[in-house]
Amino acid sequence: MRPTPSLQFLRPYTWKPAGPLNPVYLRFFHLARQQELEQANALKYPRLCHHGPPMRIPDFREKYANIQQGVVADEEVTLHGRIESVRRAGSKLVFLDLRGEFERVQGICNLGKLLDGTTDGGLKGLAKLLNRGDIISVRGRATRTPTGELTIQATHLPELLTPSLVPLPTKLVDEESRKQHRHIDMLVNRRTIDTLRLRSYIIKYLRDFFHERDFLEFQTPILAGDAGGANARPFTVSAKTVSRDLSLRIAPELWLKRLVVGGVDRVFELGPAFRNEGIDQTHNPEFTICEFYHAYANLQDLISLTEALIRGVAVHCQTLIATKLTSLPPIDLTPFERPFQQAEFIPTLESALGFTLPDLTSPTAHTDLLSLLKKHNIPLDSSESSSSADTLPQLLDRLAASYIEPLSSGVPLFVTHHPVCMSPLAKSFTCPRTGQAVSARTELFMAGRELANMYEEENDPFAQRTKFVAQAVAKLAPGASKEEAAVTIDESYVQALASGLPPTGGWGCGVERLVMLFAGTRRIADCLSFGTLKNVVGLSAAAATGSPASALAAASAGPVGHGETEAEALKHITNGEDGPSSAKAH
Repeated sequence: MRPTPSLQFLRPYTWKPAGPLNPVYLRFFHLARQQELEQANALKYPRLCHHGPPMRIPDFREKYANIQQGVVADEEVTLHGRIESVRRAGSKLVFLDLRGEFERVQGICNLGKLLDGTTDGGLKGLAKLLNRGDIISVRGRATRTPTGELTIQATHLPELLTPSLVPLPTKLVDEESRKQHRHIDMLVNRRTIDTLRLRSYIIKYLRDFFHERDFLEFQTPILAGDAGGANARPFTVSAKTVSRDLSLRIAPELWLKRLVVGGVDRVFELGPAFRNEGIDQTHNPEFTICEFYHAYANLQDLISLTEALIRGVAVHCQTLIATKLTSLPPIDLTPFERPFQQAEFIPTLESALGFTLPDLTSPTAHTDLLSLLKKHNIPLDSSESSSSADTLPQLLDRLAASYIEPLSSGVPLFVTHHPVCMSPLAKSFTCPRTGQAVSARTELFMAGRELANMYEEENDPFAQRTKFVAQAVAKLAPGASKEEAAVTIDESYVQALASGLPPTGGWGCGVERLVMLFAGTRRIADCLSFGTLKNVVGLSAAAATGSPASALAAASAGPVGHGETEAEALKHITNGEDGPSSAKAH
């Protein structure tokens, strides 16, 4: 029988903090660990059986926070958690660091204090078998050691509930390894899991905020015949039941406004949205959106509500960071003092460009604006050819990104009264300051990123249909007719407006944008449980070489990667050689 390599030689090679994991050594570790557990009759994965009142580690720490040194509590409790470290002090004393629900507690197994008849050999065998990453159950009593450490003093030998068959590193910084092994990243890098925890707390805060103001949460369809409510390309899927292609929603907006027509004056939804577009630092095709609709609210009402919400989220997040999520950077609350700054779209853009914009409702507005930009030597953030191919709303949006949005670098900024062509679902009016047709719309920016979008909803069915047609025509090739554009219009929504939508304020916010702002990260991937769509899709390919199951099969199959055969790697390990120099970093 082939000898199994020793785990003590394998551990340093399996994970490399500065580079990807080494699949050669990971496979051998899996085999060695499996055999070690089988020989000890410990590869069992037992059903959970409570031998005493189970207690969460956070509750244990809170309940016994004031226990004095040398005092042992009368109550016997059971803690469950994952081992962070095992330290032996002779043959009769073992120290464990146990973590559960993001908090840590020390455990002591003192042979003289065990009441279950455990022998010297039993304690020594368990201590040798337990590894960092194993999940165990400890039954004992609270005490405080002479060094002041809150501890559970075991009264029975700890039970191995779930062994870890792969090594748990103490560091993991290689980006590719973090993407492929997100669960390991969460266990090892506190900031990773704290960012995701902050996301959960923010979502709860949003729900509580709206519930306290008598909003009702509804769930609206994700699959529908057409996707509406935003200007984005949808995903389409084939549905056998209805014998046609369906679209995943890009926003819940039109459904929620139907609910307002149906008498739900205050409604909100927190849920997924899908946009078949690019992936970058701040965008992912699948994301979480929060939208609310408030009957009889105008733009100023929406601004006031948004200020209260964002200020409240900032204070709440800072409290969490100071107490629970300590790996995240502190939040400076000064910029979130109310009222936030405001800037009107057209006057602010005209001031930055140095000329007056043409009539943006004119059929020649796009050409006129391009001519003015060229005349004044105004650079754009892309080539002139691509800017010519932009629609007028796209061109205005890119100009705003260059000249208006940067004004939010240090403070929250409301950008108000966008040109009407940019907001087909908002009510419009003539701006007394510029004479331009503008929408009753506001976007909130912070650090150059959009946080929230809000407007007074268009409730005139005739005006809404006209705006839908204009939007559709703008997307078609030159020369296309209004009849061709009409096929993309959501006529059922226009018909719903005919039943009467009260004057309504609507609001939308990407949850990941809030998390990015308050967690201090610039990547949307950090705010998604398993990263962007590229990361999620890439997991399947990575599993072919990285999972424990495939590792076991590959190690039995012969040659393995990284330029070494199984025999060559085994020779290095069993002889105690260093192997690849880069693997020594751990």
